[in-house]
Amino acid sequence: MKRMLVTGAVGQIGSELTMLLREKYGGDQVLAAGHHTKPTQKLENSGPFEFIEITKPGEVTNIIKKYEIGTIYHMAAILSAVGEKKPQLAWDVNMNGLYYILEAARESNCAVFVPSSIAAFGPNTPKDNTPQDTIQRANTMYGVTKVAGELLCDYYWTRFNLDTRGLRYPGIISYETLPGGGTTDYAVEIYYEALKQKKYECFLGPETQLDMMYMPDALNATIELMEADPDKLVHRNAFNVTAFSITPEHIAASIKKFIPEFTISYKPDPVRQAIADSWPNNMDDSCATREWGWKPQYDLDAMTEDMLKNLKIKLQIN
Repeated sequence: MKRMLVTGAVGQIGSELTMLLREKYGGDQVLAAGHHTKPTQKLENSGPFEFIEITKPGEVTNIIKKYEIGTIYHMAAILSAVGEKKPQLAWDVNMNGLYYILEAARESNCAVFVPSSIAAFGPNTPKDNTPQDTIQRANTMYGVTKVAGELLCDYYWTRFNLDTRGLRYPGIISYETLPGGGTTDYAVEIYYEALKQKKYECFLGPETQLDMMYMPDALNATIELMEADPDKLVHRNAFNVTAFSITPEHIAASIKKFIPEFTISYKPDPVRQAIADSWPNNMDDSCATREWGWKPQYDLDAMTEDMLKNLKIKLQIN
């Protein structure tokens, strides 16, 4: 069995994906790779780790050959809010980095998972029940790189028969690793502040509706797609996936079921509010259900209960 490589392995999704893959396939079978951020002790002690620069093609190729990689989970990226502050960096990491990953994978015949995002849609996309195949005129640099990345992965599949697969993630909520500059970060921060301060000031407006998903569902979807029968995959790249469509008010109401004294206020950040307003309210993920059996396990209240329980332990709150 060839090894797996997770780029962006110190990030919000990559760190947890690495640990789940190591639990499933064995620690030595999964190479974690990061840029500059030092990995946690748990991540470092559970299997091999390397610092790599994905925008340097030689480093990517050398790592794949050194560890005899057969599957790449390419999670390294600059996210939406940071991408608007540093668009040139977002293009370099998200597009040049992806190109070098795909080229190295083509040379070594690796399967590649490449995440896309709800950000691949734009203000002209149908906002409700957004179809799998629809207009994608993203208006952020992050979104532009995700649209281009979806097309590039499709090209490598049709042109070179490279096994590329991917999901359009909604907002991802987790208690393990703090998010790193996304527009949906509020949906993680709100749980921390609910426990620590019993209040939260949200940087999006109260009625901002977006698709969300709890991290365990996102991780399972990722692995299930990579293990799916390729003959049943019509779309392969950029499947819509979601668990629930919610607003900050919905999350606050869910938290109040467990912390009645919790209060929320609002101070919308113009940049992140504009980004969120350009995204769909909810996506149609029926193609993922039909083609590889996607089904989320958590609804909002089940997630809230689990988030608060685990954050109390993490934050040492009685």
